[in-house]
Formats: sequence, C-alpha cells, structure tokens
Amino acid sequence: QVQLVESGGGSVQAGGSLRLSCKVSGYSVVNNCMGWFRRAPTTEREGVVVIQNYIVYKNAVKGRFTVSRDNASNSLFLQMNDLKPDDTGIYYCAAAPRGSCTLWQKTWDYWGQGTQVTVSS
Repeated sequence: QVQLVESGGGSVQAGGSLRLSCKVSGYSVVNNCMGWFRRAPTTEREGVVVIQNYIVYKNAVKGRFTVSRDNASNSLFLQMNDLKPDDTGIYYCAAAPRGSCTLWQKTWDYWGQGTQVTVSS
C-alpha cells in the first residue's frame, strides 16, 4: 500500500521560508517520477515541480524553490524561500504519473493529503 504524508506547512510573512516534507511508503522516491503541486483558494491545482532524472520547476518558483529527495528516509522535500502571497495554497506531493512526468500531468496514481501554506504580505 502506497502512502504519501506531507508535513511542514504553516503561516509565514512574505520573504520567509518553509520546508515541506513528503514521507513515502510503498513506493521508491529515487529514480521514479515525483511531483509537488499546489492549489490556491480560487484556482485549479497546478504543478510546482516534478523530479525524475531531471527537474522541472514552474517559472514562478524558479530560483526560490528547491526540490530534493532522500533515499534513506524515502522522502521528498521542497525548500521554499522568499515566499510570496501568491504562493499561498494547499501543497500536495504526488507519485506515479499516468503518462509523462511533467508539470501538466493531471493524473497521478498517488497523492498525499496536502499541507497548508499561507503567506501574508
């Protein structure tokens, strides 16, 4: 049984930082496609970053967000620096896309429950 459990969300002021974690069981984060997505209160869920043997970031987060993974803990991380109010939303990690490993892939086999990130101006 595959499980993804996110943590690390919270409320920060603009310019602050947060580090999200996604603990994965039943599926290896190494060499497989993983992604971070977010959904703002009034928008559809969007891709923030995907990682496989390459990494692709959403343009709006390039230079501010960094994805990483750890084999020992089988976890995926998202370091978010210089946060902006537009980064507010629920952040989800995802595994096993049904198709290509891209930011625009909508269908993934596994999702976490999400963690709330709120950035105030």
